[in-house]
Amino acid sequence: MTLSRGQKLRPSHPLTRLTAHIDHQGIPRVGGRLKFAQLENDSKHQAIIPKESQFAQLIIKDAHLRTLHGGTQLTLGQLRRFYWILGGRGPVRSFILKCVPCARQRGIRAQQLMGQLPVARLSPGRAFLNTGIDYAEPVSLRSWNARGHKSYKGWFTIFVCMTTSAVHLEIVSDYSSDGFMAAYHRFVARRGLCRNLFSDCGTNFLGANKEIKKLFSMASKESGQLAHLLLNDGTRWSFNPPGAPHFGGKWVAAVKSIKFHLKRTIGEDLLTFEELTTLLPQIEVVLNSRPLEPPSEDPDDISAPTPGHFLIGHVLTALPEPSLDNLNIARLPRWQLIQQKVQSFWKRRSTSYLQHLQSISKWHHPSHDIKIGSIVLLTDEKFPPTKWPLARVTALHPDRDGLTRVVTIKTSSSTLQRPIAKLALLPISISDF
Repeated sequence: MTLSRGQKLRPSHPLTRLTAHIDHQGIPRVGGRLKFAQLENDSKHQAIIPKESQFAQLIIKDAHLRTLHGGTQLTLGQLRRFYWILGGRGPVRSFILKCVPCARQRGIRAQQLMGQLPVARLSPGRAFLNTGIDYAEPVSLRSWNARGHKSYKGWFTIFVCMTTSAVHLEIVSDYSSDGFMAAYHRFVARRGLCRNLFSDCGTNFLGANKEIKKLFSMASKESGQLAHLLLNDGTRWSFNPPGAPHFGGKWVAAVKSIKFHLKRTIGEDLLTFEELTTLLPQIEVVLNSRPLEPPSEDPDDISAPTPGHFLIGHVLTALPEPSLDNLNIARLPRWQLIQQKVQSFWKRRSTSYLQHLQSISKWHHPSHDIKIGSIVLLTDEKFPPTKWPLARVTALHPDRDGLTRVVTIKTSSSTLQRPIAKLALLPISISDF
């Protein structure tokens, strides 16, 4: 070793800045500038420890525990009272990240690369062929417009077209499967049958899914071959994993917009059922008139596509057009004209609007940290991290891209399926168990 031979160290050597020397016991120590400080000799000239050694890990652990699981700076200050680990900040930070009690307090949730847009959001088709469903928070209604009225709760049922972002609103008087089925019948009568439904895993939706399957089955028995085809092409209902609201960002955004307009139009007033059902279509018009893309810089381009274009062929808030009844039908091939408009908007949507969905706003990197056997915390916003239950990952459910976003976990009392965004991975090796 160059230092033990008394040779001069090269300027780039890590010991050069420490003016290191070898003591009478053969231990490399820091020289420094504290020779005249009123300190013990071991504190003025700390023993130099390589960061890769096992002894360095033991020293860091002791300092971390002595500081009651202190942070990087506090732990580093404690161990440097007697020892100097080369490049010590990195090993200390790495040790703290692997400390299980500290990891439980941090409660950092797992992340995964944002997934690909589902086929239902990219495939051309009529509005509401693929529909997302959600409930908004309850609103208080009054039974009549007079003194002594009674109030009761109503719920908004939101139907969102996954492709065109069109919104359809219904009001129901109870939060049940029967109430939803009534709203769904009204929706289908006006918007047409859905091929795919998407929703969170609510109990009312689960019950409604069973009712829809029963209706298709009954129709098949009563209406013969036509109903049999209807059964084969019946509505497919897909449920998001429990506790995964970010899987339904499309309808969550619609709920947020509805609440925005309701707070500004209703305020603290109580409306009757009739008044609210009159207000809802007007809110629909506002939501379905929003541009699907930012305004163009072209001054001649004043018609940005809106959901209304896919519903009726033009902007919902447009002024009435002159009557075309007196024109010769040969001069106005109406069906072809409508089809041309729709195709034009689909083409514009494919070339411009979909490009705005291309970029990823968060979750930019893939992760393979969670594996079968990993020990995790099941996060719960109602409790501090120390109260989150421990669980073990028992199964992975990878998506089409091979990345895992949903797993099955086993707690002390049950087996659950949860998104990894609800889990905090603990730095515990699977081989430790």
